[in-house]
Amino acid sequence: MASKIPDIPSLVSAAQAAFTENFDGNPSVAVAAPGRVNIIGEHTDYNDGFVFPMALPLVTVVVGKRNDTDVCRVLTLAENVDQPHHVEFQVPSPSHPLKPHKPNWANYVKGVVANFHGPLSGFDAVITTSVPLGGGLSSSASLEVATYTFLEGLMGTKASSLQAKALSCQKAEHEFANMPCGIMDQFISTMGKKGHALLIDCRSLESVLVPLSDPTVTFVITNSNVRHTLTGSEYPTRRRQCQEAAKILGQSSLRDATLADLEKHKSSMMEEKELYYRARHAISEIKRTEEAVSILKKGDYNTFGKMMTESHKSLRNDYEVSCPELDQLVELALAVPGVYGSRMTGGGFGGCTVTLVKQDHVGDFISYIKQNYKGTPTFYVCAPAEGAQELSL
Repeated sequence: MASKIPDIPSLVSAAQAAFTENFDGNPSVAVAAPGRVNIIGEHTDYNDGFVFPMALPLVTVVVGKRNDTDVCRVLTLAENVDQPHHVEFQVPSPSHPLKPHKPNWANYVKGVVANFHGPLSGFDAVITTSVPLGGGLSSSASLEVATYTFLEGLMGTKASSLQAKALSCQKAEHEFANMPCGIMDQFISTMGKKGHALLIDCRSLESVLVPLSDPTVTFVITNSNVRHTLTGSEYPTRRRQCQEAAKILGQSSLRDATLADLEKHKSSMMEEKELYYRARHAISEIKRTEEAVSILKKGDYNTFGKMMTESHKSLRNDYEVSCPELDQLVELALAVPGVYGSRMTGGGFGGCTVTLVKQDHVGDFISYIKQNYKGTPTFYVCAPAEGAQELSL
């Protein structure tokens, strides 16, 4: 069976209970922000390309209130994060700016506080989440966007736009987690809508909601439960390789390059052969994503599924961000009747796959993977969920 996803009220209740146990009084603000699954369009966002994520019912919840001091006190209930689970830091000022320190999880919170557009006061807060950490479902952006939404509710000051809010959260990740991510994760967590995926043009920052409400099909996320950390060298290395390849092709990014351009300049990349393969993935994936969304709108699940699988092959062979566990999950998925396509999702090196499957074959799919996968997978059967929201207490 698929994992039961805790509903938002139960997460809020757990956070409220922890708040009253650890702080004075009761929280006055509660918010939730979702993780995401990227259906197609991987490692294209920092190449000015297209991505196609949907928000998940897996969320990060923050509850809290102002404490009438200049100190921020934050407790996380999340498991598998570095110690301590409780941190204190001062409200930033020009003379005392916030800086990243251990524990790592708190840097995402600090980064958002440092980049919040508006007045700030000290606060007490409790964080809890149903987004698996290190699973490629963007637990980090979920935490960032939840923190920003919490500060909005706390201070009564909204960002000038949802786009500005997402960009502030992205900047927090760049500066405080040292992760040069694109804008996809923060955008979908901020702008997601129930029953829709979001096609994002990462160059113009324009986005289009695409209905995903056919009851005969669904997406199943399979967590390999191989955990990855993207703040190492692999992600920045891929980004640098794409930038260098674009330079050789005479472009500011790989968005405007074609596969024909790439073949013409292949010999120029042979000193560092990886440049050619990284660029081949990015260029083909950008085009594939735009085409796939058009195909999905027509309800052609067979072709869309094949394009998902092609995306995985490209990520495995050219971008080299898959791993044996993800490859096995995709291979097993494609052997199940009723499966249209499957691919790794997220940054890679572990985490999850996303599979498009007929609704009435979901049980068969889960049973087959459980019987044949060499690890212990976790399954989430998900419909597109709502973006960040303030909740009533």
